[in-house]
Amino acid sequence: MEELGRIMGLDVGEARTGVALTDPMRILSSPFEVIQVTTPEADIARIQEIIREQEVVEIVAGIPLNKEGGRGPQAEKVAAFVEQLRAAVDIPVEMIDERYSTAAAHRTMKTLKVKGKKKKKVVDQLAAAEILQTYMDRKRNLGG
Repeated sequence: MEELGRIMGLDVGEARTGVALTDPMRILSSPFEVIQVTTPEADIARIQEIIREQEVVEIVAGIPLNKEGGRGPQAEKVAAFVEQLRAAVDIPVEMIDERYSTAAAHRTMKTLKVKGKKKKKVVDQLAAAEILQTYMDRKRNLGG
């Protein structure tokens, strides 16, 4: 039987990293917070705090592949950060294609009528939640 506990979703960006979490039963993915990017070490330290406080057992980070499915400069930066994160935590860290997560987050914000300055604060969390939900759906469809 699979271990229960929260999964963390990350939308790693240059200025902000969106964080989403599942509930402990892994049914729902919800926006959690935005980390203002400073240094990789400080950002990882905040992620480690969330892991401890929220009892996270797995992380999934979105990697922004290009239209052809390859890695551009931003995807390489995200992959490098994920490697640093893997070295700093004792839980699995996966990466999945996040090409359409920000677009989906913008559609959600439009539906919810989120405007102005709130958009910047919300879009990264929603994108992280979209990445996490996609990951959970794929795991369910593949049987675990």
